[in-house]
Amino acid sequence: MANTTFSGPVRSENGFVSVSKNATTGAITDITTYGRAPVSLADADVTLTNATHSGRVLLVPDGGQDNTYTLPAPIAGAVFRFVYAGGAADATDAIIVTPGNTNFYIGGVTFLDSDNAISSVFSDGNSNSSIQINVPQAFDITIVGKDTTNYQIFGNVTSATAPAFADQ
Repeated sequence: MANTTFSGPVRSENGFVSVSKNATTGAITDITTYGRAPVSLADADVTLTNATHSGRVLLVPDGGQDNTYTLPAPIAGAVFRFVYAGGAADATDAIIVTPGNTNFYIGGVTFLDSDNAISSVFSDGNSNSSIQINVPQAFDITIVGKDTTNYQIFGNVTSATAPAFADQ
């Protein structure tokens, strides 16, 4: 693959897309998009895709029920940033899951307890494929594809109840 160097500004009217190309079939797979507008996620269970969601800020609503957001199969370099967009503390949970227990989280999040305590919550690093963000007041969580098996997770959650990692 060739490299290109620019000495001046590079402009795009609709963002840039990072892709991978299968060496055998030539198939192109979107990994992440840069520079496009945020995506307001539905107040419902949502299955995410790299083409639509990776590389963009994902605005999570104040839900009317617990909502599950399912990540696609991990691809190295895919980035999903979830930000709570509600105008008040949520009475429901946001749950972010991988496609299954063979795709798991490595890392953790900082828990900012609304009772003024700070702690960290970590995945087990070998099977936890779900994070439940319980009745959030705020959160900003980034999930990055490390390879074709694992996602790295980091960020912070503010709530009266700690987030929880678990197997699906």
